[in-house]
Amino acid sequence: MAQLPSSVLFCCDHNAVRSPMAEGIMKKLHGDKVFVQSAGVRADMEVDGFAIAVCAEIGVELSRHQARSLDDLEALGEAEGYDLIVALSPAAKRAALERARWSAVEVEFWPVLDPTGIGRTRDERLAAYRMTRDQIIARIRARFPPF
Repeated sequence: MAQLPSSVLFCCDHNAVRSPMAEGIMKKLHGDKVFVQSAGVRADMEVDGFAIAVCAEIGVELSRHQARSLDDLEALGEAEGYDLIVALSPAAKRAALERARWSAVEVEFWPVLDPTGIGRTRDERLAAYRMTRDQIIARIRARFPPF
């Protein structure tokens, strides 16, 4: 069984969909054992309403999430010290590897569906966001099994 790291940073493009979902889900599953945060390569968007809705379905609260970038974390002195950075997009992978090359942090890449451009109707869009949420849940459960 994989040992839980003491701290995990989830990273995606804007910290508006995938990484806040991952942060919230990880906190729900392991928040009393692991320090968890999320960030984007950029933080130029608010958390997505569809992400809020599909996470609320499983009891994960995202409506108060404040988007932040990797640069924001660095400016606050919080960019160092994570045991693991999980990149959820190719841009996040590049940014995480760049930041990790001078430190001992481990970087993993979990390619997760970006649901933002999928579907025309509300139901179709919600279905795409649920697929992303469920991919994240499956990856977290596989990598960090419940004890």
